[in-house]
Amino acid sequence: MTGVLASQQIQTLISTGALAADEPFAPGQLQPASLDLRLGARAYRVRASFLAGKGKTVASRISEFEMHEIDLAPGAVLEKGCVYLVPLMERLSLPDDITAIANAKSSTGRLDLLTRVITDGGTEFDRVAPGYDGPLWAEICPRSFSVLVRPGMTLNQIRFRRGQAVLTDAQLRALHEEVGLVAGGPAVIDAGLGFSVDLEPGPQGIVGYRARPHTGVIDLAKLNHYDPADYWDRLRSDRKRLILDPGAFYILVSREAVHIPPGFAAEMAPFLAMVGEFRVHYAGFFDPGFGHAPAGGAGARGVLEVRCHEAPFVLEHGQTVGRLVYERMSEVPAQLYGQGIASNYQGQGLKLSKHFMTA
Repeated sequence: MTGVLASQQIQTLISTGALAADEPFAPGQLQPASLDLRLGARAYRVRASFLAGKGKTVASRISEFEMHEIDLAPGAVLEKGCVYLVPLMERLSLPDDITAIANAKSSTGRLDLLTRVITDGGTEFDRVAPGYDGPLWAEICPRSFSVLVRPGMTLNQIRFRRGQAVLTDAQLRALHEEVGLVAGGPAVIDAGLGFSVDLEPGPQGIVGYRARPHTGVIDLAKLNHYDPADYWDRLRSDRKRLILDPGAFYILVSREAVHIPPGFAAEMAPFLAMVGEFRVHYAGFFDPGFGHAPAGGAGARGVLEVRCHEAPFVLEHGQTVGRLVYERMSEVPAQLYGQGIASNYQGQGLKLSKHFMTA
């Protein structure tokens, strides 16, 4: 069957050896429509980001760019503004009809960690060719905060597909009429489901957060630990608009509450440059059951990880900033997002990553 592979089908990949790892797979790695990828035991500080290129391995090219090797076992700090390459514990030996796509996990994106998966022979980030047989590597570039990492931590996730099952706009409209995909705003459907930014002042008048430029290290193992005020400026606006500063990183929230039914998965589409001088996302996977009422969601708003580019840009309440592309699942997952698994953002509104204390 075509579509995104569900957790039980990913388990079959493991059982057949199409998906293997240096260490036994850990509880919680399997998500409804993806697998969390774990950092290996070492990292390489490199001069620049690179792709292996056709006919070349990542390992063979490290010597061209390596500055030094780092042992992650005791814990190591990845410095803000630097580029690192980390071999992942997982490796693939995919069937010829299976492709894969990787993305940053939600908590990774909310920390402004630019992290992408690269493969041997790869000519694109986060894309795994059908039938790929080889290792996986994570390129990591902390943008706003230096972070402390250890082997086994998960910054990236991978989703497997057989064929293409992207919904057309007509199919998306029919699904919205049947189950309701969005609330809090109109269903704007054009090459996916559009969503807009919410700049209506919330509790204490807050509309979002902006990363502070000079902060301490964040240990990714510490959850609900850090005071947001040490790392973020709270943003307020009584005019329902925000001027984005070039180079600054923001956490905002969508105006609409999103619903991903059990038989579907979604991905936040890449930002289109003609919309404005900013990028809208780093972590783009939405799992089956996200915002689904029986799974405890009842609609969940999308958190927007926003980085402004070359010029200051005025963002206004209700302005369209992105779109969700829906795909059919090959099977309904055995467990949905928010049902008995570690789902940190079900039913969310404006929310920082799980590393920060909540009021």
